[in-house]
This record gives sequence, structure tokens and C-alpha cells, in this order.
Amino acid sequence: MKKRKVGRRMAIFLAILALFIFVNNTSIFSSNKIGKTKLLAHRGVAQTFDMTGITNETCTAERIYPPEHGYLENTIPSMEAAFKNGANVVELDIHPTKDGKFAVFHDWELSCRTDGAGVTRDFTMEELKKLDIGYGYTADGGKTFPFRGKGIGLMPSLDEVLKQFPDKDLLIHIKSSDPEEGKMLAEYFRSFSEGMLGQLTVYGGDEPIASLKEELPDLRVMSKATMKSCLLPYMAVGWAGYVPKTCERTQVHIPEKIAPWLWGWPGKFVDRMEDAGTRVVLVAGDGGFSEGFDTQEDTERVPESFQGWIWTNRVDTVTKFLK
Repeated sequence: MKKRKVGRRMAIFLAILALFIFVNNTSIFSSNKIGKTKLLAHRGVAQTFDMTGITNETCTAERIYPPEHGYLENTIPSMEAAFKNGANVVELDIHPTKDGKFAVFHDWELSCRTDGAGVTRDFTMEELKKLDIGYGYTADGGKTFPFRGKGIGLMPSLDEVLKQFPDKDLLIHIKSSDPEEGKMLAEYFRSFSEGMLGQLTVYGGDEPIASLKEELPDLRVMSKATMKSCLLPYMAVGWAGYVPKTCERTQVHIPEKIAPWLWGWPGKFVDRMEDAGTRVVLVAGDGGFSEGFDTQEDTERVPESFQGWIWTNRVDTVTKFLK
């Protein structure tokens, strides 16, 4: 008899617990049920390329698709076009230069996209300005180079980008694992107003991001280490609605294959992270090599109640597919 009572009480307890977990994590009651998905434009409006079999060493300029527009990634015109096409945030890549500035350019090496050779950081900003950043692009295996001669002087400095877009949100990518680069960027940001810093997010290797965050604790940053420190404890206790302090004032990039396993996904999860001052960015597939929501079929996989940011390589076309 006692065993039956204990078993009945346990069943009631588990049923109540299950109901609590469901109610506490369903998006039915989320404030994000109504709204609009926001767009994060990777490298602005850029030439896209075949991603089959690419590695960190692949020269993607040598495998672009036939151009549909004349924009080159990481340039001021490409960023202007991205914002005009509906981007809420534009992502850009930076490298320190020989004269202590930051160049906005994707590659470590210059030989893939430009008519130069060597490592970006071994040149002054003035020297980098003389390069043709459209030199290496080809869609037919090197038979023709549609942007050759059209990219001279188009590599911008971070100074120029921030001056051009003083009221826009930017995601800045540190392309190294050098902690000194994080300190250098912190010093660069030192005189920025709170409002200006609020429009910037910086992500990159664990080491530079840690040193940047140490110098500027209120700046929104992201690295693999910051995401792990947020998401792993959240997966353990998030069912209760608790958001760890390590999730505050950061950014998380969530691969769509992992997203459904997060407590409260999508609406409640986004609500909780936004309350903690954190941005939620949904990336396509497993998140490898900058997969984005770039086609109508891709956007159809975005949950209706997701109102965070989606990562896209085709901000020039994807807006028309979103509700």
C-alpha cells in the first residue's frame, strides 16, 4: 500500500514537473511571437562561391559563381548596399597593419584576392590602399577576371568604416588568436562613447577576445570560449528559466541543427538572452564555414517565432523571402 502511495506521489510530482518545464519553455507565451527576423550580412554584399570541400586554406576568390552584382566583400560600397537591402548588422574582418591601424580585409595572405603578396599585417594602410582587391576573382577557372582593375583603393581602414556608418550596428571579426590584437583594439576603442560601443560587437579567437573583454568589460564580444561558458550551463539549468551570468552581454551563434535542443527555443530562448543583453544569431546547417540562410528554401527553415538575427551571405536577395 505504501509503495503504491509513494509511486502515485512520484508520478504526480513528475507530471507537475513536466508541465512546469513545458509551460516555462514553450514559445506560445513568448513576446517574440510577433515581429520580424533581423539580418546579419556576412561581409556586406559579396561575391558568393562554391563551398564544396573548402578548407581554411582555400582561395575562395578563385571559385566564385558568375557575378550577379559588382560588389566586393569588406568594402564600404558593399556595406552600404547591405544596409540598403535590409541588413540590421554588417559583419566585417580586420587585421592590424604595420603602422598601427586596422585594415578591413578577410585574408591573412594578399595573394588570393589582390595583386600583392605577403601577410596583411606586414604592410602599412597606405601600401594596402594601392592594391587591387578585385584582382584574383574568377568564375571560370582563370579564363576571365571580371573585377580585375576595379578594386584599387577599395580596401578600407576601420577608421573609414566607422566614420561612414556612425549609427549602424557592426560585427567586427578579429582574424587571429593573438591576445595583443585584442589589447590593441581595446586601446583603439578607449575614447569611444558608450553609445558608439553599444553598436559594436567583436568576435574572434579565444585569446584576443579575452584580452579585449578584460580591458573593456561592457563591450559585447563572442568567441568559442564565451559561447561554451554560456550555453553549456544553460543547457543544464535553462529548463528552469535561469540564465547563467556568463550569458550576459555577449553574442551566441546557434547552428540550426543544435538550436531545437536549447531550452525555450526559439521564442523563450531569444527572450531570455535579450533580457541578458545578448544577441542570438541563427546560422545554417552545423555552422561550419559561414553557412548562411541564402535562398528561399533556407529561409523556410527559420522558425516562425524566431526574432533574433539570421546569418546570410545573400542579403541582396534574401529579404524578399522573409515574412
